This record gives sequence, C-alpha cells and structure tokens, in this order.
Amino acid sequence: MLRTSAHPPAESPRRRRAWPTALAALGLLLATLYGGAAAPGGATKPTELDAAPQAAQVVRVAEFLAECPYSHRLPDDPIVLPGLPGASHMHSFFGSRVTDAHTDVTDLLGSSSTCSPAVDTSSYWVPTMYRGDQPVEPTGTTFYYLGEGVRDDIIQRIRPFPQGLRIVAGNAKATGVDDPTSVARWSCLHHGEVNPSKDFVNCPAGSMLESYLDFPQCWNGRDLDSPDHKSHMSYPVNGACPAGHPVPVPKLRQVLRYPVSGSTQGLRLASGPGYTMHGDFFNAWPQNELARRVTDCINVIVKCGADGRPS
Repeated sequence: MLRTSAHPPAESPRRRRAWPTALAALGLLLATLYGGAAAPGGATKPTELDAAPQAAQVVRVAEFLAECPYSHRLPDDPIVLPGLPGASHMHSFFGSRVTDAHTDVTDLLGSSSTCSPAVDTSSYWVPTMYRGDQPVEPTGTTFYYLGEGVRDDIIQRIRPFPQGLRIVAGNAKATGVDDPTSVARWSCLHHGEVNPSKDFVNCPAGSMLESYLDFPQCWNGRDLDSPDHKSHMSYPVNGACPAGHPVPVPKLRQVLRYPVSGSTQGLRLASGPGYTMHGDFFNAWPQNELARRVTDCINVIVKCGADGRPS
C-alpha cells in the first residue's frame, strides 16, 4: 500500500533555479520591446522608433537666416558714396538702425538692429520702391545665408565673411531685362504660375510682389571692398570658385516681399525700372556668432533658423 505524505514533495534545486531565470528573460524581452534596450553602464539605448523623430527634424539644406524688418530711409550710400549725405538716390535700410553716409564698421558693431537675431548688426539696403510719389516698404524681409551654388565638398570649406566686408549685387544703371548685370528677379508670393522676370510682374489679388537677389559667394581673400565694389567678389563657375576668387563664403540671398498686387502702373524704384534692383551688404556680424553658424549649419549642410540652431 502506498503511503502518502502530509506535505507536497519538495522541488529539486534545479527546478527552483529555472523559474527566476525564465522570469528574468521575460522581463528583459519586455523592456527591450517597450522601453529600449539597456546599454552598458545602465543607460537606456533608444530604439529605432525613438530615434526616427529626431532624425526627421534635421533638414539637409545648408542655411541659416536673419529676419531684418525695415529700419529707415535716407538718400545715402556708405559703400558707393561714403561721406556724402544726400548724394544717392533714396535707399531703404534694414538691420542696423544707425546706417547713414558716414557709417563704417565700428559704427555698426554692437549697434541697435531690427534683425532677429539681434546680434546681427549688419546693414542691408536697397533702392526705395515708389507707387507714384508714395514710398512702398517691404513687409517681408528675410536674408538667407546659404551654401547652395557650389559643390558639396566646397560647401564644407565655406568660411565666414570677414568683418567689414562690403558687397554690392545687381546694377542700379542696368539698361534692360537683357542686361546681364541685372540679376534680381521679381515674382508673386504663392503664385508660381506667374513667370518670374527681371522687371515687375502683375500679381493676383491677395498675393505680394517678391524680389529675390543673390549676392556673389566667392571672395578674393584680400580686400573688404574694391573701387567698383564688385571686383573683390565673384559668382561661382561650374559649382566652384574661380582661381582669382578662391575663398568660398556664404551666399547671401535677399528676399523682400512688398504689399503690391495687380497693375504695376506707376511702380518704380528710386534707381529706375524693376530691372535696376540692387542690394548692398555691410557685414557687422560678431565673428564668433557668424563662425558658429557657418560651422554648425552650412559646412555640415543642415537647415538652421535665426538662432543658428537646426530648425
């Protein structure tokens, strides 16, 4: 006759050890699926799902920008006609609030600025637009600093502008839309069906008249200006800077949006028709701020905002 015990049979030591091991393995599997795998040192290693949104935030465009609203209007030009107040056609100034005929780089550095970021105390100016005798100032004023226009290997070598560099783009004395010195283009905001032109275009109601102007991005490495205010700079050729202007710098793209639509009758610039659009740039960025943006945004081909951080 079998004899039963008042107590259940004892588990063997091997069986007792198996349960904790199985539970630990299950816990590790669940942690990996839902919380990220454990990395050495106890840190949590992000899963692919965690990392994807961060990667998606980086836009591979070499760019940072400054938003610099209208500041003031004067018949002065401290690059072309320095020290001669009232000698120029009327200009609309953006950025530094102190610019006049006598301005030099020491005046601009640390001055009050309309720009975001406020550390950009550079001065930007264009011929004033008029409708009849009434000035029309742009309500959108963005200055992009870009790497485009040269090969990627050259983008990686782009250097900051030297402080005090002066650049003029376009030609106030251009003779027509076929004049190769006329480089600005006019278009309509959100209306790509309107072909861009070097002269004013008729924009649909509710749109805005836009002006795009690209500045040259190759520097001779020596001069902050030149007698014609252009020879120290060059546009790239076949994606590279020419031998006489071997130093790549950011491409400055000026985008101005004017509250103008419909007929362009009576519309003019202080310098003449739309094809005389031109822009002046007097660099007064703090050297460390400009260098950081060139390194963190342009050289590595990352789109940044006005703060110089990836946007």
